[in-house]
Amino acid sequence: MLRSVSVVAAEDTRRTRGLLSHLGASPTLLSYHAHSSTSRLDRLLEVLGEGRDVALVSDAGTPGVSDPGTELVAAARAAGCTIVPIPGASAVATALSASGLPADRYLFLGFMPRKGAERARLIARAAAEEWSVVFFEAPPRLRALLRDLAAAAGRDRRAVVARELTKVHEEFRAGTLGELEDYYSEIDPRGELTVVLEGTGAPAPPPDRTQDAVEQATALLADGISRREIVRRLTETLGLPRNEAYRLVMELP
Repeated sequence: MLRSVSVVAAEDTRRTRGLLSHLGASPTLLSYHAHSSTSRLDRLLEVLGEGRDVALVSDAGTPGVSDPGTELVAAARAAGCTIVPIPGASAVATALSASGLPADRYLFLGFMPRKGAERARLIARAAAEEWSVVFFEAPPRLRALLRDLAAAAGRDRRAVVARELTKVHEEFRAGTLGELEDYYSEIDPRGELTVVLEGTGAPAPPPDRTQDAVEQATALLADGISRREIVRRLTETLGLPRNEAYRLVMELP
C-alpha cells in the first residue's frame, strides 16, 4: 500500500523514511504528529480533495489509538473521504493476548496523567474495575504507576508488565503488584511499556448519587415542579431506585 499512495503522513519522518526506503517506495513524505499545526491538517485535506491517497503512519502502534491521527481521520471522514484501516501491531491486543489475564472484555486507559485529581480518579476506577485494565507507560514513570495501583488495588492483585512488544527485546514479567513494584524498584526498564492489571471479577459498586439527587431535586422544587414529577425525573436521569428517590424527595423541606 505504501508503494501506491501519493503522500505519507508520518509521526516520525526519520523512521518512516527508512521503512519507505526498505520497501522501495517513494511517495511525498509529510510530518504529522501530536503537535502539528492546523495548516498541516489543511494541507493533507487538500491532497485528499485532489483525489490523491494519503497513508497515515504512526511511529509505533496504531494511528489514533494513543497515537496521533484522530483529528485527521475525523476531518477526512467529515469531508466525505473513504477511510481504509489496515490492521497492524497493537500493544493493547498484543499484551492482552499474552498476559494470561481475562481479555474477553477490558478497559483501556492509555497513558495516565502524571498527577492530580484526574490521576487519582482513574487509579481508583482501575482498582475497582471488574475487567482487565490496560495502560501505556513511560519507563521513568512505571514505578509510580505500580506503587499507586498497589496502594489502590492491593499488593496481591495480579498484573503483567510487557516491554518492547513485537521487537527484538520483547519481555513479559507477570506477578502481583507487590512483586512487580519490588522488582522494578531495583530495575530501570527501557523501551515502550504496556501494563495489564487484573480486574476484580465483580461489578464495581454503583456511585453514590445522593448529593446530585438532593441538588437536582432542590432546584426542581424551587422551579415549582411537583414532588411526584421530581421522583420520576430522578429515577430517569440518575438511575435511582424509585423508593430511594421518593424517600429523598419527601424528606426535603
